[in-house]
Amino acid sequence: MSIENKIVLITGATSGIGEACAELYASNNFDLIITGRREEKLNNLMLKLEKEFKVKVTTLCFDISKKEDVESHLNNLPSELKKIAILINNAGLSQGLDSIQDGKLSDWDTMIDTNIKGLLYVSKIVSNWMISEKSGHIINIGSIAGKQVYANGNVYCATKHAVDALNQSMRIDLLKFGIKVTGINPGAVETEFSEVRFHGDKDKAKKVYDGFEPLKAKDIAETIYFATSRPAHVNINDLIIMPTAQASPYYMERN
Repeated sequence: MSIENKIVLITGATSGIGEACAELYASNNFDLIITGRREEKLNNLMLKLEKEFKVKVTTLCFDISKKEDVESHLNNLPSELKKIAILINNAGLSQGLDSIQDGKLSDWDTMIDTNIKGLLYVSKIVSNWMISEKSGHIINIGSIAGKQVYANGNVYCATKHAVDALNQSMRIDLLKFGIKVTGINPGAVETEFSEVRFHGDKDKAKKVYDGFEPLKAKDIAETIYFATSRPAHVNINDLIIMPTAQASPYYMERN
């Protein structure tokens, strides 16, 4: 892929995998549109990347679970910024780790609204821009939770299984337009993920990664970059990536 005048849109770019993707693509001369809910973090990242890599970075501060905000911010972009080469649907979260009978409805709503509906809101708009250009690549960040269900993962696992199904159906629907769709499914990655899951309890979140070396956000960013840098005739449909110490959601070798 020629990287001249290429634009990457990354959702959830204020931390973790999204931020790592922004840094990696900027270092490879891509212009960026980065979205997130924390305006100060977005602006700080924009200033850092523009200064360090001399690329153009556009920030959009909104919550992808809110349809009207997604439509307003994306549709109001100038026409030259709608020529998106790569969409990285990274924004997503888990909240709570309760059994189905004890789950909190507010947690369920947040996960469904963000992980499924938010991804759809963004993809609907951007895929139509890609259709106009007759090219593009959509990366959907799933999870091993979208491949295997684990105890108390119920609704989070269901949302990531939905992403897995959407990867397959989007690939079929967009096939005739030459648009690639790739699912990236990480195992244990040390980001703010567990902190969000446990509602800000940092000590509890840290224990998730005790005794083994988890993946880093940069590991996932490099995998995504690899997928999007394949020749035009090659598409990585689906990829699972886990730490060496992890064999499945249940099997972990802890020292």
